[in-house]
Amino acid sequence: MDHDGSKKFDTMVQNTEHERQTDGGELQTKSSSGEVDLDDDQPAFGFIARTDLGVIENLRRTSEYGADTFLVASPDVDPVIRRTAQALGATVFEPPIDNPTREELRDHLATYADANNAPGIIVPTDSTTPIAVERSVEAFDGESFLVDAVTEKNTLEPTVLVAIPAYNEAETVADVVQGARRHADHVIVVDDASTDETAAEAHGAGATVIEHDENKGYGGALNTAFREAAERKADHLVILDGDGQHNPDDIPQAVDIQEKSSADIVVGSRFGDEADTEIPIYRRFGIEVINTLTNFSMGIVRPKSWVRDTQSGFRTYNRRAIESLSKDQTIGDGMSASTDILHHAHQQNYDIEEFGTTIDYEVENASSQNPVSHGFTLVANLLRTIERDRPVTTLGIPGFISSFIGFGFGYWTFHNYIQTGTFPMGLAISSTFFTLAGIFTCFTAIILHSLNTYPGGS
Repeated sequence: MDHDGSKKFDTMVQNTEHERQTDGGELQTKSSSGEVDLDDDQPAFGFIARTDLGVIENLRRTSEYGADTFLVASPDVDPVIRRTAQALGATVFEPPIDNPTREELRDHLATYADANNAPGIIVPTDSTTPIAVERSVEAFDGESFLVDAVTEKNTLEPTVLVAIPAYNEAETVADVVQGARRHADHVIVVDDASTDETAAEAHGAGATVIEHDENKGYGGALNTAFREAAERKADHLVILDGDGQHNPDDIPQAVDIQEKSSADIVVGSRFGDEADTEIPIYRRFGIEVINTLTNFSMGIVRPKSWVRDTQSGFRTYNRRAIESLSKDQTIGDGMSASTDILHHAHQQNYDIEEFGTTIDYEVENASSQNPVSHGFTLVANLLRTIERDRPVTTLGIPGFISSFIGFGFGYWTFHNYIQTGTFPMGLAISSTFFTLAGIFTCFTAIILHSLNTYPGGS
């Protein structure tokens, strides 16, 4: 800190001490209304001191409210923060271990608050983000001892939660988290049973980490993200990949588009007008095939109405989509979850908007799955979906054509027999095969269509 900044905050300390002196020379804390407000049932507040002086504003707010406040500060924290915290009545202590993660510091605050008989403690995800003290206290229900604070931004703007599914992304996840934190109220990393230091790196970068005990796949990580966003009542859920392919600076644009258009899902498309993504030829061909099959499976025939990038992992969901997707048990655990979500959106008549974004394919370990096997898996899943959801199209029409061909071979068989007197066995077998196959396929289509139309029937 420069000399002027240090002098400014030293003056703040002196003014604070003066304002808190009573006639008897003792320090008291006051609520925002000016009355002394000390409640034994009131939760304490906890903050983590870093190098940013923004924590001081939060210390001042809790001091005015009259809440017990604890600050955990490492030895290298600016002395001005320590002095100001003590002047505001906060209890300052050092972490008991070296190089603790943010979650470990939060746990230390909870332990310290419990030792001081506090009924609970409220700790903001980022101690430098201004918090709404009264709303945080009102939101504290006592069921959990340690809870997140309600930030001032929560009271003024829609909340943005960024969720990052990650599996063995230790080399890149910290950069993704730090980039996302610039544009989000909360950042969550869903660690899908990684075997490397993904969870530790995400913790250290300031994310809340949810760890799976076993690998559940990309879809399983998305399901966790939807449930977490629903529980936190997020207004916008942004999904980013943990490998660094997506640019976190595109988050504000995605949220802004969703706010203005009221779209339920906003997709960051590699094929949008402003996209500048260099896609390998083999990958582009595979994506186009999957895009075509996905749109056909949803009954979207006109290319103008297509979702142009059905496999983009960069998506933003609004509150309505979050709530319904968090309850949908049909979304698979694998990579086909992206397609399953689009089918869900189509069934719910959700509006989908796309905007151009850039995907970086130069990052290391961009994908943990072979793109060829991934593509075959998606195509197989899509074909099964089309067969199940649109039996008349996929079975009925081919069955009718097969039957028509069979009748043609039958006519040809009898015509030759009448003309030559010799029965053409080959034509007869072909006629029988195509006719029976077509009739069987048509009946199968009718049965499947009836089951889809009357799902409750037996």
